[in-house]
Amino acid sequence: MNGVQALSAINNRPTAVVIADQLRESIINGAFTSGDQINEARVATQLNVSRGPVREALHRLVQEGLLISRPNRGVFVREITEHDIAEVYEAREVIECAAAEIITKRADDARATVADELETYLGGMQHAIAANDWTGLSRIDLDFHTKLVEAGGNTRLLRAYQTLATEALICMNHLSDSYPQPDRVIPGHEEIIANLRSGDMTAVHLTLHQHLTLDSYELHTHDDDGSLRHGRNEEDVHAGV
Repeated sequence: MNGVQALSAINNRPTAVVIADQLRESIINGAFTSGDQINEARVATQLNVSRGPVREALHRLVQEGLLISRPNRGVFVREITEHDIAEVYEAREVIECAAAEIITKRADDARATVADELETYLGGMQHAIAANDWTGLSRIDLDFHTKLVEAGGNTRLLRAYQTLATEALICMNHLSDSYPQPDRVIPGHEEIIANLRSGDMTAVHLTLHQHLTLDSYELHTHDDDGSLRHGRNEEDVHAGV
């Protein structure tokens, strides 16, 4: 079952938000794939709603960057390019580092609380890896990173990250090069947790940079002197400076 047929009737909840959520989920799961046209009338018929809320839902997803509106042609699922993947991961790094900066400035007990909360996701990751459930693993992975951003307490950072997380899920589920090897997943997240717990922002930044850098996609910004964002230097961190 693909495309419009994967949508379910929403009965007494004909809101644009609910429709957008269903369409977003269908794009993430691959029921709609890159380049597919989403027909407003067919969606309205499938969901048993008027076309107005569907039009609003499509507009929401266009604003999120998941759909593209082409004049006189319709609305289409955006095709994810290698450059798009690189941009998503680079933007994730910036937002996660900003949230981590807030967390690492807190007292020891506050940092420990965040670290303990993040550790609760590791069991689910291990279970998903053992079950070869890569779709489930990608969702738990994004939940972990979203929780990290949420723990920063900046609602605007979180709002921006939630949109990126949707695009990241699409990358993870449909573009294998954008997801790390299974044996790197747990250790990578454990290192992020340990560095947040210790409050070492320089180490957190380097760990996040390595965790979110995709070797196949060259976009992550480094200056010629090897420095990363926020004035931190990758070579100095490796040298223990």
